[in-house]
Amino acid sequence: MRGRFGDLITAMVTPFDGKGKVNLKEAARLTSHLADHGSDGFVLAGSTGEGPTVTDEEKTQLIETVKEAVGDRATVIANTGTYDTAHSIHLTKQAEKAGADAVLVVTPYYNRPPQNGLLAHFRAIAESTKLPLILYDIPARSARKIEHETLVELSRVENIVAVKDACGDVQGAALLVADSAEGFEVYSGNDGDTLPWLSVGAVGVIAVASHVVGPQMAEMISLFKSGDAEAARKIHLDLMPVFDMLGTLTTNPIPVKAALVEMGFDVGEPRLPLVPATPDQLKVIREILKKAGAL
Repeated sequence: MRGRFGDLITAMVTPFDGKGKVNLKEAARLTSHLADHGSDGFVLAGSTGEGPTVTDEEKTQLIETVKEAVGDRATVIANTGTYDTAHSIHLTKQAEKAGADAVLVVTPYYNRPPQNGLLAHFRAIAESTKLPLILYDIPARSARKIEHETLVELSRVENIVAVKDACGDVQGAALLVADSAEGFEVYSGNDGDTLPWLSVGAVGVIAVASHVVGPQMAEMISLFKSGDAEAARKIHLDLMPVFDMLGTLTTNPIPVKAALVEMGFDVGEPRLPLVPATPDQLKVIREILKKAGAL
């Protein structure tokens, strides 16, 4: 079954120019390239897109630019989640006005609300918009997991339609698929979990590696969904060095931005407090990209 937003969604980097400003021209170029190379949609200004250091105005400009660049070829999903419910609602309304197709709303980080606080937070955002919401459960960054019972309850809210699950718990993902409301979709939030998550009923992945190996990832998902699990498994295993490098070499999105520069995309350096890849890290990135056929 194809996900309502597509099977392969890229959590896109935010390109910056030499002065550290958002490079909208390169954002349009990159999204057009990715849409032609396997990506069914994009998450803008998420953690890979350095959302915490992208201003509200820049987020609006990104949505408008990418929407114009890809048209109906791909879905445009705006990250509007923060640790402040009122600001999240403001960003969600801003994204709706700018033309986003959906919003991604992360678990509030740092203030670590209890589960009834999470229910109130996500419901308030859902009630503020006509857009569909994708929840983003990533306790490694947020320090608060959306517990199973909370997710199941939220899945019954009409416009809360999916979750990006980056918890690394395949049994939990399977239970969620089994228990959530009809039509609620689960996306893997970790590239290396894509095939295991598909095997228990996830519809796809919101990925980082699709920046560099998008066609291979799209083929892997297509093969699995068509019933050729063995061929899908081979691609998945072949791509594991790329998944591992982008996820563990250093903090995301440092490696993928460096990889894109190596591939000829002018995405620039990350904004502080993130820093560019070191020479030793660049050596590893180049070696793995060459082995994967991305260079």
